[in-house]
Amino acid sequence: MSAVTATPAITAKPRTARQKPSFVGTGILIIGAVYCLIPVVWVFMASTKSTGGLFSTFTYAPGTNLWDNITTLSSYRGGLFWRWMLNTALYAGVGAGLSMVVSAMAGYALAKYRFRGRAALFNLLLAGVLVPGVILAVPQYLLFAKLGLTNTYWAVLLPSIISPYGIYLARIYVSAAVPDEVIEAARTDGAKDLKVFTSIVMPMMVPGLVTIFLFQFVAIWNNYLLPFVMLGNDKLFPVTVGLSGLLNQGSQQPALYSVVITGALLSILPLLALFLLLQRFWQVDLAAGAVK
Repeated sequence: MSAVTATPAITAKPRTARQKPSFVGTGILIIGAVYCLIPVVWVFMASTKSTGGLFSTFTYAPGTNLWDNITTLSSYRGGLFWRWMLNTALYAGVGAGLSMVVSAMAGYALAKYRFRGRAALFNLLLAGVLVPGVILAVPQYLLFAKLGLTNTYWAVLLPSIISPYGIYLARIYVSAAVPDEVIEAARTDGAKDLKVFTSIVMPMMVPGLVTIFLFQFVAIWNNYLLPFVMLGNDKLFPVTVGLSGLLNQGSQQPALYSVVITGALLSILPLLALFLLLQRFWQVDLAAGAVK
């Protein structure tokens, strides 16, 4: 009986010890979330103010000029801002979609195929993750200038297709989520490699593909340097480069400052909507993992 009664005392201590790090971790996450949300809240409040109210006092109190700022922004040069938004959606949507497919194919090949130089190629990709994009901008510009593709949509789309980080994520996810037995069973049934990839591997990779797509979409949406270097026609600009040009004009036209802040707010909304739309795929994956 003594051995039986001693067991609860032994198991109770670790449970108490596990609750303390959880409380501390939750507190740290809350502080981090508040720290990240403060600038977003300020942008929303600042976009509701006039230019005079924007610079008079620093306060989070909302104003009443949100609709006027949106109207002024929409009327700027015949609605050029919305052209920038469409360009950004094109660059980010098409670039992230193609990057997701290429990353899935490359990650699957690196995870499930055995070929000479596979380890060296994967290490090269890891090195590519560490290379800042600012280093590649000028060589890419010189290359595209030789091909006559600068100042075109292709100058921003083509460099966005290859993502070393996306390939790395795809390779890790395939290794963990796609069993070799499933692939071998499909090949035994006569399925070709392309059929195995499209019908079996891709559906099993959906949560990983969503993650790759979202990361690449956000990276392209927020990209400034590459389109700034590649593009000279303001009708091809994404919203980052366009708003930066408006901000530079604010020294001569102070009324543009509130317009730029309103444009920054509107440029955030598609990212928030995309995250809310795609997060259900992560929830489904977590639930499946809990059932397993």
